[in-house]
Amino acid sequence: MHLLSSASCSREQLKTYQEWFSAADKDGDGRITGNDALKFFAMSKLSRPELKQVWAIADSKRQGYLDLQEFISAMQLIALTQAGQELTPDVLNHADLENLRPPMLEGLDAVLAKAKRREKKSEHNLDASLQHHIPASASWFNSKSSKKVPLSAVTSIIDGLKKLYIEKLKPLEVTYQFNEFVSPLLTNSDFDAKPMIMLLGQYSTGKTTFIKHLLQSSYPGAHIGPEPTTDRFVVVMSGPDERSIPGNTVAVQADMPFNGLTTFGTAFLSKFECSQMPHPLLQHIAFVDTPGVLSGEKQRTQRSYDFTGVTSWFAEKCDLILLLFDPYKLDISDEFKRVIGSLHGHDDKIRVVLNKADQVDTQQLMRVYGALLWSLGKVLNTPEVMRVYIGSFNDKPMNETASGPIGKELFEREQENLLSDLKDIPKKACDRRINEFVKRARAVKIHAYIISHLKKSMPAMIGKAKTQQRLIDNLEDEFAKVQREFHLPPGDFPDVHNFREVLSGYNIDKFEKLKPKMIQAVDDMLAYDIPELLRRFRNPYE
Repeated sequence: MHLLSSASCSREQLKTYQEWFSAADKDGDGRITGNDALKFFAMSKLSRPELKQVWAIADSKRQGYLDLQEFISAMQLIALTQAGQELTPDVLNHADLENLRPPMLEGLDAVLAKAKRREKKSEHNLDASLQHHIPASASWFNSKSSKKVPLSAVTSIIDGLKKLYIEKLKPLEVTYQFNEFVSPLLTNSDFDAKPMIMLLGQYSTGKTTFIKHLLQSSYPGAHIGPEPTTDRFVVVMSGPDERSIPGNTVAVQADMPFNGLTTFGTAFLSKFECSQMPHPLLQHIAFVDTPGVLSGEKQRTQRSYDFTGVTSWFAEKCDLILLLFDPYKLDISDEFKRVIGSLHGHDDKIRVVLNKADQVDTQQLMRVYGALLWSLGKVLNTPEVMRVYIGSFNDKPMNETASGPIGKELFEREQENLLSDLKDIPKKACDRRINEFVKRARAVKIHAYIISHLKKSMPAMIGKAKTQQRLIDNLEDEFAKVQREFHLPPGDFPDVHNFREVLSGYNIDKFEKLKPKMIQAVDDMLAYDIPELLRRFRNPYE
């Protein structure tokens, strides 16, 4: 089951398109931005509305630039339009791309000749060949230089977010120790990571089978059985060959976004691994398989690491969270309730899947569905009804004896809806990055207000220990004071109990006072810089 398709062409066409791409890519960084595209695509003599649609389809991820693969898609779209085809988002899926001739571009020879002259001039630079693979932003996180990177120097929305983080948000995080209280500092790999889907549920609800069903193959380290078989967190990612990488190794690799997991210690890292394999779907999406959530206080105490804390960390990084149930496991255990509670603030990412639904008949399914919504309503504490997908996500033939013809048709439609949800993830990945970045900036601001308020409440000389204990004990009241003073929404404040637990290990008197200039820098970033970034990298034909 291929959720995503990519442009295909013959070897001869690929060579042609690579030459064109190099000519259009004036910066030589492996990206064609809107300014470069405007002149190059204009040679096709298509109307502006047609070119607007070409860009929108090719730049489906809304990154504000085209790589080689997306450029080829754009050229094929132009060729199809010139041949009289109607432009639709899925037109490339139905076209005979291998026999499709490249589009007619007026004045192309002059552009290619100019590009060759430009290439000869840069041949003396030994690093020129590396610029295609290493964007300039890769060195920002390691650079000790205080020189600021101008917004005009960035070549994508993600590059712009990296720049804004380094210059405006990270200094505020470091000053008020946001990384110690809430979330580790971001790295280059956090911005460049592929979208992730996390699967949560009790044991034997079909989490591992769901991943295998999408990949249509097993992956290294996959175990399936009626008992709790997955005893660790497994990230399934794209790789050159099939292998499993231990957690301690994965957590220190600079090109992977898992460095923050080191805060959970060796006890967790020994229960964490990365499973790599070459697969077309994994080039766009990564999956996080989790241990089955168990019931009973005894099970919670037997875990040697903070299970809820780990799921909360992954929830922040993931683009979609699937909660899996089956008709025989509808009860929400104490640990599962804590896990769902840890997803607070990420409600827009949560989808519920009632798996193995073909194991019951239509009448039982109606009762099961009602019981599941009732159980979720008690835990989620929201007036809205959560979307529940019903189906049987495995490679076995559907049990029509139990589900009947009506059930089979229902399951197929529900599965199509869920798969279309998954298809949209890579397209919406850039929007998610912006959303998470803004959410983080708001959280950092509130954290800075809380920390500076606590510091301000400490006496200058006598009674520091007693005052600190009083502040920790009455943290709810202090949060309320901060909320009223700065007119902040109460829903954006961190969990009081977790904050109190971390705060008790610190000397409040050592905290920093409020720095209005740093807060103003973050406000300006949210009000002006991010909107300007989105404006710069929107469709160039709008």
